[in-house]
Amino acid sequence: MLILTPEQEKVVRTDGERAYPNECCGVLIGEIDKAGVKIIKLARPIINARDGSEQYNRFLITPEDMLRAEQIARSMKLDVIGFYHSHPDHPSAPSGYDKDHALPFYSYIIVAVKNGKSEELTSWELTADRADFVPENISTKED
Repeated sequence: MLILTPEQEKVVRTDGERAYPNECCGVLIGEIDKAGVKIIKLARPIINARDGSEQYNRFLITPEDMLRAEQIARSMKLDVIGFYHSHPDHPSAPSGYDKDHALPFYSYIIVAVKNGKSEELTSWELTADRADFVPENISTKED
């Protein structure tokens, strides 16, 4: 289970629409409660560092941006617990490329953006054996 606020959902959707027809990306900072529920406290956009000609179907978060995200999380006494990106004109399901570059534990929110307008938003977690993604339930609620 993943919990994010309507404001955080809006950040993800707006970032996807802004980046269209390219992919957007960002980091999810939060905490995990005793029941294993991931609670997002900050959805932070990151500039897609992928070469411009590849941004339409790939994203890249640089080590420097990841370090900044980790520093922000620590300053808030939280952790990086996931990432988000968009799929321009494609479903919000993970691709083979997404699977090859994902790590277990993290949540991966994907927002489908069709013709510049955000649509379905899903979250996924890679299994510990890296065999497949499993869907995560998303609850959107106010803080």
